Amino acid sequence: MLSVSGYYVNVSCVLSDGAAGPRMNNNQLYKFSYTTEVLVDRTRGSKEGGAGYRISSDVGINLVWRDPSSKDDQLIQMAISNVRIDPASPRLDKNNVLRGATAESVLGRTNLQALTKPFMVHLRNGKAKAFYSYWTEPATIKNLKRGLASLLQAQLKTGKVIENDVSGRCTVEYKADKGQVTRTKILETCKTAETGFITHSQVLGVSRRSSSVTVFTLQDGFIRSAVAEETHSLAVNARRSTAAKVVSKQTLVLVGTEAIRQEAAGKDVAGVVKSIDAKLAAVGIVAEKVKSQCKGCPSLFEHWQAQQKQLEPASLSKATAPRSFLALIQSIRKASKDEILKVLKSTSKTSLPQVVDAVTSSQTVASLDAMLEFLNFTDAKGLVLQERFLYACGFASHPNKRMLQALLVSGKVGSTDIKESVVIIMGALVHKLCQKGGCNLPVVVQAKKLILGGPDSTQVESEVQMYLLSLKNSMLSEAIPIFTKYAESEVGAYCTIALTALQRYDVSLLTDEVKRTVNRVYHQNQRIYEKNVRAAAADVILSSNPSYMEVKNLLLSIGQLPHEMNKYMLSKIQDILRFQLPASKIIQRTMKDMISHNYDRFAKVGSSSAFSGFMAQSADVTSTYSLDILYSGSGILRRSNMNIYGASNGAMLHGLQVAIEAQGLESLIAATADEGEENLESFAGMSALLFDIQLRPVTFFKGYSDLMSKMFSMTGEPMNVVKGLILLMDHSEVIQLQSGLKASAEFQGGLAIDISGGMEISLWYRESKTSVNNRGALVVTGNVTVEMDFMRAGVEVSFETEASLDFITTVQFSEYPFLVCMQMDKATFPVSEYMTKYESLSSGKNFVTRMRKKQLVPGSEFPLHQENSNMCKKVFDSSW
Repeated sequence: MLSVSGYYVNVSCVLSDGAAGPRMNNNQLYKFSYTTEVLVDRTRGSKEGGAGYRISSDVGINLVWRDPSSKDDQLIQMAISNVRIDPASPRLDKNNVLRGATAESVLGRTNLQALTKPFMVHLRNGKAKAFYSYWTEPATIKNLKRGLASLLQAQLKTGKVIENDVSGRCTVEYKADKGQVTRTKILETCKTAETGFITHSQVLGVSRRSSSVTVFTLQDGFIRSAVAEETHSLAVNARRSTAAKVVSKQTLVLVGTEAIRQEAAGKDVAGVVKSIDAKLAAVGIVAEKVKSQCKGCPSLFEHWQAQQKQLEPASLSKATAPRSFLALIQSIRKASKDEILKVLKSTSKTSLPQVVDAVTSSQTVASLDAMLEFLNFTDAKGLVLQERFLYACGFASHPNKRMLQALLVSGKVGSTDIKESVVIIMGALVHKLCQKGGCNLPVVVQAKKLILGGPDSTQVESEVQMYLLSLKNSMLSEAIPIFTKYAESEVGAYCTIALTALQRYDVSLLTDEVKRTVNRVYHQNQRIYEKNVRAAAADVILSSNPSYMEVKNLLLSIGQLPHEMNKYMLSKIQDILRFQLPASKIIQRTMKDMISHNYDRFAKVGSSSAFSGFMAQSADVTSTYSLDILYSGSGILRRSNMNIYGASNGAMLHGLQVAIEAQGLESLIAATADEGEENLESFAGMSALLFDIQLRPVTFFKGYSDLMSKMFSMTGEPMNVVKGLILLMDHSEVIQLQSGLKASAEFQGGLAIDISGGMEISLWYRESKTSVNNRGALVVTGNVTVEMDFMRAGVEVSFETEASLDFITTVQFSEYPFLVCMQMDKATFPVSEYMTKYESLSSGKNFVTRMRKKQLVPGSEFPLHQENSNMCKKVFDSSW
């Protein structure tokens, strides 16, 4: 906290005679006590009080010049003296870093002399038109003076205006009533030169609530007191207990007056100021940027040496990994390109992928330049590092046009997989830049042209899929006609990508033509489609505000589909009703028709299923999961789709999707393929979507010969889909306080993640097993700091957890209906919360207090439908 108490101010504010604002009486010095303080704490407060300082002083104010033609056009001189500095909260002597300190010992003689030098403000109609001080003064000192000068701005009638003060250019609302004026600053309107960056996902974002109110008490036309309080509270949307606040207060109280003669003659303000002190200059009322200097801080290389062990692969499942990752990002953001390259070139092979994650996630000019120089995209052997770089670009919180330009001009790429990832991630960057209003930037226009024209520019199946996946990431409205076209393609993979992409768009963008196309695919009006394509089409119909007739036709189709498709659609309808998804009301209405809803139609047997449930529910966020399993008539998996969603304050985040697809495996068990799937090539693969970003799909095997070689060499070990460190949350802002002080707020979330999946087939036991394994460690930190050249106070709030989630499907297809058991298990995991408050002086003296709370969340097996529970008993009984 900062506070400034006790000196004089020459402000006689006359409300009579039509005064627009405070009017100084001639030949009078007004003596005020002034305090300004700043306090940082967790939002709900703490018994030991927050961290911060109070600066107290005396202030004298007198009229220097008044325009003879306007009493409300005044030049006022202000002088601060008798400065004291104290803690904002009561402290024991042993915890008081200011014990025995004087203003001079804390500020330094030069700063104190600068602070006590007189300065001037030009007020016209109660508004600050100019602020005069010395260019050579430190920015921190000038800002403190600006904070005091801004406190004198007042309007003596009710109304809303735009004002310039130390906080920037803001909309201000005044309310005048019986000798009192209340000024409310609408802080979200303030425009300043210093801007930060935010996480665009609301679920993963940070919310700020702010208020600024100043109350002027008036008596006989004079300001008797001015009391200002400004509060900024920041909270993580997904866990609002991880929150911090900064409170700034200013108090100006008149303690007496004194007769003086100090008015100057002159025609205009500039001339008068020059005649008094030629070194005084109009330096602007808006606060200037303060460059923070870290004395004694380790270099990036030293920081990396201290953190290196925490980023080795063996530590990635522990919370220490993302915590070290976040700390490394902060250090990289202050480093030069050469410093970053030094770390990259000296890092061990095992920890290098994690360093690539951190450097790319830093998103500075130096870090991007270092990565582009370090990576050699023509080398096919560097696939792991190249893909980690690309994924980090895709997850970037605030990418800029240079990052997209780097992908566009990546030149010759040695690996086909990397070429695909470059294009797929390009779509994600286009989406994020368009979100920021950059859709018309030349580099974005160029990228849009490339990916929009991509699908029709090639006949190579893998390249068409690559462009479609890129468009899926881009979420461009211009891509909807392309997806509509490819939804009816003869290639099943194109259809599936196109349909799942359409499902991501806002329903208002899906025209009647799009809906007609999707219905044609589901009902096979023009050609025969694979089951998983029709299932994807059904998902689009049911999630796009379906009409009564669309739902009725879907219900009527049940019973006419292949056996497992019948069961899947029936399960899908029942899941929507049970979980009360948006389409449930129109389905209930349609089911009143007994032709659509009858026992024969709703008694179909099979093993395919669709089920949704809650993973976690709290006041802050609701997490849900869905599991869709579609089998072929022979009992072999056709499609497995696991989704996890997060919802907060009406916003939705698709946190995870892992889809496993298989086809053409009927020949292994001498079974007959379903209609439309007789000539499909043997294939199995997995596709992942993580935090709304589609990643490059992974192939387990493709073609009969590849299948047989993989089967005989199969170890049962899952194949990695994505592994690394992700900057999940990234919020940075500078909060300019009305007192002239600045608070910096940094909230970051780091996730160490390992997603893998596998598929095993035993012809001997006529059993198949698919698994999706998710391991992760999450750390979220929030740091709010008020820092001057000579003092620093701050609070850090954080939480961390380590968790695992496994989804296993076991199928025994020795008889029909075959036995299917799905298991979704969550292990017991810890959740720890921390709070650290600190105060320090430039001399090195500091005080730190820490708090910690830990709890264990018990593990569980997520409930699925009763039919699945019965089936699991049979599967495991038969295994004995």
